[in-house]
Amino acid sequence: MAIIETKDLTKIYTIGRKRTVVGLDHLTLEIEEGELFGILGPNGSGKTTCLKLLLGTLFPTSGEAYIMGKTPYDVSMKKEVGFLPENPYYYEYLTGRELLIFYGKLFDMDKDALNEKIEELLNLVGLHNTQKLSLRHYSKGMLERIGLAASLINDPKILILDEPTTGLDPIGCRDTRNLLIQLKEMGKTILLSSHFLSEVERVCSRIAILHRGLLLALGRLDELMSKYKSSNLEDLFVKTINEYDEKIKSQGVAQ
Repeated sequence: MAIIETKDLTKIYTIGRKRTVVGLDHLTLEIEEGELFGILGPNGSGKTTCLKLLLGTLFPTSGEAYIMGKTPYDVSMKKEVGFLPENPYYYEYLTGRELLIFYGKLFDMDKDALNEKIEELLNLVGLHNTQKLSLRHYSKGMLERIGLAASLINDPKILILDEPTTGLDPIGCRDTRNLLIQLKEMGKTILLSSHFLSEVERVCSRIAILHRGLLLALGRLDELMSKYKSSNLEDLFVKTINEYDEKIKSQGVAQ
């Protein structure tokens, strides 16, 4: 059974009294345990909407979503999920260690177990030597890594990451990429939303491409590249989006 599943998942936003915008349009997909799965798409394609529906921070207009066979509103399921949003907010006066203590207490972790977990995570993300530095002095890359550590504090089976490499320099991107590969090897299931196609191409075996709330392509990266006669993910991405836009344009002309 898929560890993450959506069935005709749809979200329609109401803007003003009469205007509506489709955020996600009947999305159906399955993600297997242990996968590092990438969700791609231009701005406004529905990526973040999908993640929020899976996490239960948005309510769907219609359709269903399941994580580990449970709905997004099941509290027991949330203990198995770690989430890193695109622009997380931290209390900048906290140190790296204090931030992890804060998140650990949210999960009612035992003090000794929490301290042991914090040591493990600080070493994992390479921030052990800067754990006493306040977050206001952290670089963008360090903030991403402490955010990843915070999302792992409860030792979740599933990680949901929204644009984890946004604003990072090449070294930061490399470090994050290597960390994701390491987490996958540890048995984590990772759902990754990203604009950085080269990074996705290096770590994800299966992807979904969204555009205007619709699922345009889903499958193994190598199979999709062969289908669209693409040499890399960027080429595949552009061809998929352009093919759909041209189709819509021609239909409009025909009408």
